[in-house]
Amino acid sequence: MPEIKLEDDLNWSDVKIAVVSARWNSFVTDEMAKGAYDALRAKGIPEENIYTMRCPGSFELPLACSYCIDELDVDGVVAIGAVIRGGTPHFDYVCDAVTRGLTDLNMSSGVPVAFGVLTTDTVEQAVERAGVDKGNKGAEAALSVCEMLELMQAVTAAGE
Repeated sequence: MPEIKLEDDLNWSDVKIAVVSARWNSFVTDEMAKGAYDALRAKGIPEENIYTMRCPGSFELPLACSYCIDELDVDGVVAIGAVIRGGTPHFDYVCDAVTRGLTDLNMSSGVPVAFGVLTTDTVEQAVERAGVDKGNKGAEAALSVCEMLELMQAVTAAGE
């Protein structure tokens, strides 16, 4: 069986990515969005091809990402949010809705949408995952979008 191998020969200067981050818990999402932007720039994506925008909260991420796919004709989207557990079931509802919404958007659009949404029990856990010391999850999500674009290119080439 032939193996499909990823090769980093994508022309990153032509790639357009949207980074959509939630304003809610901005003390975390701002750092994650910066990490995503920096990772995309390091990959070689020009500044003018990286759209950055905010939406109210994580719950709104699927619709905001959908707007980017439909109106900006982007190759991929990085969805960034932070849902921190509180004393009510609200956490569970938001986590379920954003996960389902972003999954559905991936499948219906065919455009890679990375899940850069933290779902943590504490503020400390969220801050730790948005930092530099233990890995910025926004940067990781941005690199996931890039890898999915490489995968799409490899699969397309193998099918020709």
